[in-house]
Amino acid sequence: MKSLMLWATLAAFGATCGPSLADEAAVVKPNLVLQQLVQGLPQGSESEIRVMTATFHTGDTTPVHTHGFPVTVYVIEGEFTAEMEGMAPITIRAGEAMVEPPNTVMTGLSRAATGDTKVVVFYVSTAGAPFLSPLE
Repeated sequence: MKSLMLWATLAAFGATCGPSLADEAAVVKPNLVLQQLVQGLPQGSESEIRVMTATFHTGDTTPVHTHGFPVTVYVIEGEFTAEMEGMAPITIRAGEAMVEPPNTVMTGLSRAATGDTKVVVFYVSTAGAPFLSPLE
């Protein structure tokens, strides 16, 4: 929220102060990759946000696990497949994203025919909650 207010303030400031460095560059607009309603986000006055990266070689997998809160996965390179209990496997490719629902038994893997799969993972949870709970 603070960053949104900062951008709005900077935009208003630039509009009223005449030519600036911003006039020399293009205005960057976000590219919407995924918009989805989710259930299970943390409640309360504080949440912990984690942004992580992972690299999978062809055939690499995550352990079978669950997450306590929704997980958003964005693929930078290659392709990532999520196998979730009760659902058909979902494969996303570079430039695509998906949300893994909370409390769902799942595993993730790379089936990319060539090269590595690189992902960025976004996780919002209650403070100190584990990222995943492995199942045996």
